[in-house]
Amino acid sequence: MKKISMLMTALVLSIMSFASLAAVNINSADAQAIQKELKGIGLKKAEAIVAYRETHGSFQSADELANVKGIGVKTVEKNRVNIILEVPESSK
Repeated sequence: MKKISMLMTALVLSIMSFASLAAVNINSADAQAIQKELKGIGLKKAEAIVAYRETHGSFQSADELANVKGIGVKTVEKNRVNIILEVPESSK
């Protein structure tokens, strides 16, 4: 019974941490916002996303994130639902 209770607690905490993630516009967000909202993205990777965007322009698809050093297809897939691709007016 204790194991079931512990498993249920872990499940609830996992769901709560997943639900706390919000969508982030990778074409306008700063590194801190990207780090906060995407799973598996620390500050260094978030800074690499911003640097890539500044060098290559706005992302046209979430899949382009895999072009950023240190970001793989699996990371893109687990974050796809939280990625927004709106292009800021100043970049149009």
